[in-house]
Amino acid sequence: MDRSEDPRTPPPALPVLSVSELNRMARRALEAQLPLLWVEGEVSNFTRAASGHWYFSLKDAAAQVRCVMFRGRNQFADFTPANGDHVEIRALASLYEARGEFQLGAESIRRAGAGRLYEAFIRLKTRLEGEGLFDPARKRALPRFPRRLGIVTSPQAAALRDVLTALRRRMPGLPVILYPTPVQGSGAGAQIAAAIRTAGTRAECDVLLVCRGGGALEDLWAFNDEAVARAIAASPIPVVSGVGHETDFTLADFAADLRAPTPTAAAELASPVADDMLRALDRHARLLRHHHARRHEADMQRLDHLARRLIHPAEQLKHRQLGVAQLAQRLHGAVRARLTREQLRIARLGERRTSPRHVVQRQQQVLESLGARAARAAETGRLERGLTLARLASSLAHLNPQNVLARGYGIVRQENGAVVHDATTLRAGERIEIRFHRGGAHARVESSLPE
Repeated sequence: MDRSEDPRTPPPALPVLSVSELNRMARRALEAQLPLLWVEGEVSNFTRAASGHWYFSLKDAAAQVRCVMFRGRNQFADFTPANGDHVEIRALASLYEARGEFQLGAESIRRAGAGRLYEAFIRLKTRLEGEGLFDPARKRALPRFPRRLGIVTSPQAAALRDVLTALRRRMPGLPVILYPTPVQGSGAGAQIAAAIRTAGTRAECDVLLVCRGGGALEDLWAFNDEAVARAIAASPIPVVSGVGHETDFTLADFAADLRAPTPTAAAELASPVADDMLRALDRHARLLRHHHARRHEADMQRLDHLARRLIHPAEQLKHRQLGVAQLAQRLHGAVRARLTREQLRIARLGERRTSPRHVVQRQQQVLESLGARAARAAETGRLERGLTLARLASSLAHLNPQNVLARGYGIVRQENGAVVHDATTLRAGERIEIRFHRGGAHARVESSLPE
């Protein structure tokens, strides 16, 4: 028999855990085994701590569980739950180690059923948006000064009282037409769409307000009806949607020409302010009076200027006569000056005109003058030629060999008559002829002397 199977053998020793260690292991096991999940139940024991954290329980008919939603998460919630609210939370199962309590750590919270409605809302919005029903290019501007407003809402709705109060405050005299319809419950969407079509067919107003007060997603679901969105988009009248609160969005908001965060805001967007209009009217009136005053002053100045330029016909005739007299005087002076110039020109032409005798006399004078000039030129030429001849004779006398011989020089010739220029050309015993100024002599060369 195996000793380990012996019941008398003591079991192996197990580790001893502290409570803290046990709770920690349990928390880790829970968080590792259970994923993030959605849990539905009724809120009870709701408490908002000074730190901002929410503590509450979720229960159903058979059980309950403690929950906590920390401030960093609950600040993004669309609403604050109250005891008795039916909600869905997205939470992680865990264990509060300090007390060993099982609890859910909520990440987000929504009203029960809101998740399914929101998914349906997203699907319908995507389809209508794909059709171009929410295209910004289709949006129309609201008239600045509407003559009449239409309201599509329930006669018992608080939204109607809010709209009428805002209109009385802003524009008391603006007429309002109510197109009554239920805004909540079964079939409300079809009736809202019918009221919008009725307003478009009657064409009694310039702007149509589709409004309802705040509420849960289920309460506002009639304004997410496809028929309502299509009726708003097809309306011939510009539509302002004021459904719910500022954080609520419906398909009516996307289809409308303008979305208002609340019914009161819708009334303010669709209506002008009477006091503002009166102030603007007063300002324009002052500007108009100022313009007319300035225009009147300018016209008066222009009239005075024209009056100063206006002359009596007798005065104009007098001015014309004076002008004619001045022109006649200027014409007479011009004619007299022209006549004087012509007389002077004729006189100069007369002075230039001469008889043939005078021409012959003038030509004879010219001929005599030319003869005298020719005689003076001939005498001057003769004197100049005489002087030139004397200079040439003097130059020729200087070149005359006889004059050179007269100064004691002689000319030596050989027997053949050649003039001796160089003594080395003479031979001893050669006969030579020497020519003097007067006469000559024959001689014989004894010898020649070098230079």
